[in-house]
Formats: sequence, structure tokens, C-alpha cells
Amino acid sequence: MGEIKQKISYLKGVVEGVGIKDDTNEGKVLNAILDILDQIAAELEDISERQDEMDEYISAIDEDLADIEDEIYDYTDEYDDEDDDDTNYIEIECPNCHEVVYIDTDVFEDDDEDVICPNCHQPIYEYEGDGEEDGEDSDE
Repeated sequence: MGEIKQKISYLKGVVEGVGIKDDTNEGKVLNAILDILDQIAAELEDISERQDEMDEYISAIDEDLADIEDEIYDYTDEYDDEDDDDTNYIEIECPNCHEVVYIDTDVFEDDDEDVICPNCHQPIYEYEGDGEEDGEDSDE
């Protein structure tokens, strides 16, 4: 902002140095233009100061909001390494639709359930029970 005010002051000095009188038509026009430029420079300076204040205020609000979000949603880290260690996936091609799907390894720990393809909803891995769990005994 200081640069604009300096240029306006320089123009005022040039007008005075050239010897343009205030009572001539040219002098009146130039002085009116210089007065308007002074007002514009003052308004720009005021707007710039208010903008700086708003930037500081918005930054403070942003920090406060981040603190509130952390408290409410209990954010740790979206990609926390602890979560990655707990979950393992296997890449399998579905024998029915031939799409490559990723299945959580925990699904295979439960031996009495079929693994279903999320794309075609057909079994990828079917549970083949030995019949003893259902009360059937092959020795009887």
C-alpha cells in the first residue's frame, strides 16, 4: 500500500512542478483525479488491513474447529499403522466371474461358512463339513 501512496504523492509533485494552477480547467481535473486516487489508496489500505484481520480470525476458527473435531471424532490418524497390522487380505480370482477380489484372511478362520464373491455373489470357497458337527456320526 505504501508504494501506491508514494506514486500518488509523486504525481502531486509533478503537477505542482509543472506549474498547473488550481484555477484552470486542467488543474481542477488533475486535482480532482489526485483526490480520488488518494481516497482509493486509503480504501485499499483499509480493505487490506481488514483482510489481514479476517485471515487471522479464520485461522483461529480453523484451529478451534480442528480441536473440536479431534475431540468429537477422536481422530488419531486416518491411516494408523496399528490398523494395518490387524487386517490382512488375500487376492483371489473368483472362479465364477473371474474378477480379482480381496478377502480378509479372518473369513477363512471361521471354517463353517462359505466365502462369497462380493461381485457375483457366488461361492468362492465352500465349506465342506465332515458331517460330525451336525450330530451325524459315521461310526454309528
